[in-house]
Amino acid sequence: MRTAQKLRRAALPAALAIGLAIVGCGTPGAPLPPSLKLPDPVTDLAASRTDTSISLTWTMPKKNTDKLLLNGNVPVRVCRKEEEGACTPVASDLHFAPGVAGTFTETLPPALAAGLPRKLAYFVELTNRNGRSAGPSNAAVVLAGEAPAPVANLTAEVRKDGAVLRWAPSSSDAAQLNHASIRLHRKLLTPQPAPKPKSDQGLLPPPPEPVERTLLVDSTSNGRALDKEIHFGKTYEYRAQRIARVTVGSQTLELDGPISGPVRVEALDIFPPAVPTGLAAVATAASPGAEAAIDLSWQPDTETDLAGYAVYRREGNASWQRISPQQPVVGPAFHDAGVQSGHTYRYAVSAIDQGGHESARSIEAEETVPNP
Repeated sequence: MRTAQKLRRAALPAALAIGLAIVGCGTPGAPLPPSLKLPDPVTDLAASRTDTSISLTWTMPKKNTDKLLLNGNVPVRVCRKEEEGACTPVASDLHFAPGVAGTFTETLPPALAAGLPRKLAYFVELTNRNGRSAGPSNAAVVLAGEAPAPVANLTAEVRKDGAVLRWAPSSSDAAQLNHASIRLHRKLLTPQPAPKPKSDQGLLPPPPEPVERTLLVDSTSNGRALDKEIHFGKTYEYRAQRIARVTVGSQTLELDGPISGPVRVEALDIFPPAVPTGLAAVATAASPGAEAAIDLSWQPDTETDLAGYAVYRREGNASWQRISPQQPVVGPAFHDAGVQSGHTYRYAVSAIDQGGHESARSIEAEETVPNP
């Protein structure tokens, strides 16, 4: 009996050892695939066309598809694809470091720089050292076809309501599927004044005029445009280019023509205010304690640089005489107490701006002073 117990006690450590060995061994998992070190695909490819030149820009990734940092320059391939057909390689010997801005420029072949505007897509593809990739980038779309004709004979002149731009119309404006437009590039040449400090009333100063801005003019303008956003006392420079606009799906694409030479215009305020309207005259007869008089009124002028008005009077066909003070009359009314009973007077009013420019006289108003 004791011998059997001893045998069982001796066997127990050995069994435990075997069990622990089985538990510690474990079952091996599936083997992991080797890393291909494929660069992440580009996702921000952009393309622009100027005349026959195509420019591509994108951001190189910093990591590969295994989320590991890339080391060394990455090979880049570029291809372009017309609406139908395969993607034609256009560059295969480019190399860029991870994280930098990638660029590529090509001149369109003559066949793609001719004809009507049509869709043309570009792609870039990053490869590992074995020439394998994780796929092409997003499509960057431009327009193939003949670029719009350059703008010729661009001129500019200043009027009271703005700068008038004129150019020679082109027969291609109608030929581009009725989508040809003119883009005007305006540049402010006058230095901007320093911003004024905040007023005591808490009002913020007006924002400064932008140095550069563009205006898009429809093809129906017939070679003319009016820029109403100029400011007198400043100098501007204008350039112009034709733009062909084509809608592809939900996207509107533009094909830019060459930019014209500059024209410069100095916006001098040499224009008088508008002629006052609505002049009316009402006479008051003399009475005990009050002299005869004629009261004048007219529609107010709403121009921002208005200084006031001048009032003129004459009898019959005599010469006009200014009867208002040398300082312009501020409001649209005037009281003429220098009249005589039984006399008939004619009146006219002009507007004067802060630069001293005076408008033509208004339509006459005639009134007779009644006898007492």
